Amino acid sequence: MVRLCVLLAMAFWLNGPLQANDLYLGAATADISPELPVALMGQFHMRIAETADTPLYAGIVAIESRDGQAGLDTAVFVSCDLVYISARLRQELRDEVAKRIPGFNVNKIIVSATHTHTAPVLEDDLEESSFIYPIPEQGVTKVKDYRALFVRNVADGIVEAWENRSKGSVTWGMERTAVGYNRRTVYKDGTSVMYGNTNKDEFQNLEGYEDHDMNALFFWNDADELLAMSVDVACPAQEFEHKTTVNADYWHPVREKLKARFGNEVSVLGWIGAAGDQSPHSMYRKAGLARMEKLSQKTRMDDIAERIIRAVENTYEIVKNDRHSNVAFFHETENLELPMRIITEEEYIESEKVVKDCQDQIAADPSKKPLLYAKMTWFGDVLKRYKAQQKNPEATYASEIHVLRIGDAAIATNQFELFTDYGIRIQARSKAIQTFVIQLAGPGTYLPTEKAIAGGGYSAVCQSNVVGAEGGQLLVDRTIEIIDSFWEEKEEVRLKKKL
Repeated sequence: MVRLCVLLAMAFWLNGPLQANDLYLGAATADISPELPVALMGQFHMRIAETADTPLYAGIVAIESRDGQAGLDTAVFVSCDLVYISARLRQELRDEVAKRIPGFNVNKIIVSATHTHTAPVLEDDLEESSFIYPIPEQGVTKVKDYRALFVRNVADGIVEAWENRSKGSVTWGMERTAVGYNRRTVYKDGTSVMYGNTNKDEFQNLEGYEDHDMNALFFWNDADELLAMSVDVACPAQEFEHKTTVNADYWHPVREKLKARFGNEVSVLGWIGAAGDQSPHSMYRKAGLARMEKLSQKTRMDDIAERIIRAVENTYEIVKNDRHSNVAFFHETENLELPMRIITEEEYIESEKVVKDCQDQIAADPSKKPLLYAKMTWFGDVLKRYKAQQKNPEATYASEIHVLRIGDAAIATNQFELFTDYGIRIQARSKAIQTFVIQLAGPGTYLPTEKAIAGGGYSAVCQSNVVGAEGGQLLVDRTIEIIDSFWEEKEEVRLKKKL
């Protein structure tokens, strides 16, 4: 009995009151469209966009839990039409919000990306990124200027959402909706290739599973008006990944049609689940799918958007009357120190040869620089890591995670292009009724599984990731520990009642 009382006291001290608390909610949408022309990120070759097919947006939801008038905990979600979130961009945003909202814990701001490959470059400094383009000095929006635009507009949106928050309610739901395909092809010799040809005798299988659940949260204000929704799909937004125009990819038609259905003021947050090995591109039966597109007069983009919209609408109709205004709300953030992937001597030598080859080609023909420079810096980062590893073979990689409980739902973020198997491990082991996984909430590299590393290929080779499978499992285990701690309080209370 004494031990139980101690545990209850510790739970109160660590996580606040055991009872549910009122939620105060606010939402906003920020325009993060760049000035044109602008350099795009997402391919090895440099692309300069002269035009924009769609705007780029950041959807924002601000959450505060209260006991009476006393604020207890907070979270601000910012979902962006970007390829990833650089560490500098995130810090500049937090610094700006700190100026605008004195005393606000800016470490509770969660910034994530949809992974569209037709959004602006965020870094042009080798100290900040391993993937650098030779962007012209003149005639193209400077990277620092785009970051300044982003920070200014998103900070405006966060302030708007925070200052307009009111007592509200929330609910959660899910529906099966197939969007992503596992994009890693496995052959008889055990090798894996991203987007490898499946129509050949050596083809064995696709390497991993696919997560076909759409998870959604819906937020209302005190006037019973729908403020915002988050839509979590385990597939990156890269149907249009090779275009040379600014484009929000499938989130644009999804957002536009959901706003038409639920109201133009509703903020739509696009979240990407664990999808490092996923893609919207079909991997087989392509001729049959092409025939269906032709007969239906619909594109693959139309199909993706309709699937997501239908799932959101169906989910909304099922859960809309199960709203919760007084819920358990916890938000933990932590910097995990994950073991860095070891670079072998063979990998170092291979990377050194590629860097030298790129340098020689560029020296012989400077016009090749836009095609080869990013590849050269990508392999060059391996050389730097190998040298650092010689000095400190036990080096770790700091990785920020956020884990939240909202009622019966849990939310877990990571900064990586996290292979789907890890996301399924988190969801399967979670004590929550429904668990959301959000990837690319930070400066992401791929985080492959042990199976993927053995198969090799882009996304699983050392150039593609700084953390290996050991770190991936540590990420899963620590995430689950935090989720479980949010539910252990309830179990302690239940045990107390029995005693």
